Amino acid sequence: MKIKLIHLTRPLLLVTATILLAAEMISCNHASPGKRQFFVAFSQANNAEPYRSAQNELMTRLFARAGDVKLVIADAQQDNSKQVAQVETFIRQHPDLLIVAPNERAALTAVMGEAMAQKIPVICLERDIMQPNYTTLVHSNNLVIGRMAGEFIRDYLAGKYKQPKGTVVEMQGLLGVEAAMNRHKGAADVFAQYPDIRIIANPVADWIQARAKDRMTEVLRGHASIDVVYAHNDPMAVGAYLAAKELGREREMIFVGVDGLGGPAGGIKKVQDGILAATFVYPLCVEKTVEVGLKMLRDPNFHPEKEYSVSPQLVTPQNAPELYKPTGQNQ
Repeated sequence: MKIKLIHLTRPLLLVTATILLAAEMISCNHASPGKRQFFVAFSQANNAEPYRSAQNELMTRLFARAGDVKLVIADAQQDNSKQVAQVETFIRQHPDLLIVAPNERAALTAVMGEAMAQKIPVICLERDIMQPNYTTLVHSNNLVIGRMAGEFIRDYLAGKYKQPKGTVVEMQGLLGVEAAMNRHKGAADVFAQYPDIRIIANPVADWIQARAKDRMTEVLRGHASIDVVYAHNDPMAVGAYLAAKELGREREMIFVGVDGLGGPAGGIKKVQDGILAATFVYPLCVEKTVEVGLKMLRDPNFHPEKEYSVSPQLVTPQNAPELYKPTGQNQ
């Protein structure tokens, strides 16, 4: 019996030792004794879009620098039901702070309301929802960006034809998303004042470069004359450019985008390279989100404003060199 008892208990001792070692390793990864470790959950609309990847990278870096935050990011992959399920999972985990970049406005409204009902502080990042079911919204003004794009296109056409007239292809992002709606509306409000500026096609490419290339190829086959391509983000503008280049028509028109990321693949470099005539720095809004989020976590007496707005900026060949950053992303 003794021998059997020894053989039976040895595995138990090994298991116990393993558990104690794991616990010790976990404790080493936590904040120093007496310092609280905060759990921040971030539900991202998708990781594939360069703008979203830039948000993730910057948020990870800034929260890591804070030293007292554990950040978990969930990728919704442009799927509303998946994002709702991910937020529901986060709610059950009851994070100290929930950050949501909604894939679409209507789909996320109710579940973000559930988080608020559970007394979880919620930051709505960059895209709003149908009702203000959040503690604070950090965003840039897409209506202003659309208006700035419309004015840039108007001025270009007025210079080309000595009056504001011409044909525009508007490459749209994801329908139902605030950014797409207001980037359209802002430009449309400008064009409405000039009846000779005509939008001849408005394909939807879901923010993705490859889809924009396919949609633009279809548009080019149906239209012999195009003056401007206005895309709701830089990847779609580049996709439209590549489609036109394949057909030898890229010099017939200009390409205007939105996002203005830094780095060699970003929109600012595309302006420098002559691929885009202009883009607009659409702030990642992450620096303000982390700044406000840390105050919410650390200071129980801090009450954030209901909304924070970060200003956009026009990028042209004239100011692109001073705005370009070889690494990192423009805020």
